[in-house]
Amino acid sequence: MGVALRTIAAIGGGYGLASLSTQALAITLPMAPADAVVTGTLTGLVVYPCAVMWCFAAATVTRACLGLAACCAVPALVILVHQSAAVAA
Repeated sequence: MGVALRTIAAIGGGYGLASLSTQALAITLPMAPADAVVTGTLTGLVVYPCAVMWCFAAATVTRACLGLAACCAVPALVILVHQSAAVAA
């Protein structure tokens, strides 16, 4: 059961973290938009396997899920701040 839960957390949480990281980098990097998107996407391709490895390296399933949630909170906060700044401007 633990392996199944880690697998679900790795697939879903890893994808979520990779996509949030990609979007956060794409909107905040100070370069041409096309270059920022490519850089963010390439970084996301590194983040995803790292998140999967984290899920299976964590001591417990709870720690794996909480670690992914904490890591997802940072780029999500960056995205929210950027969107609210864009709306205010």
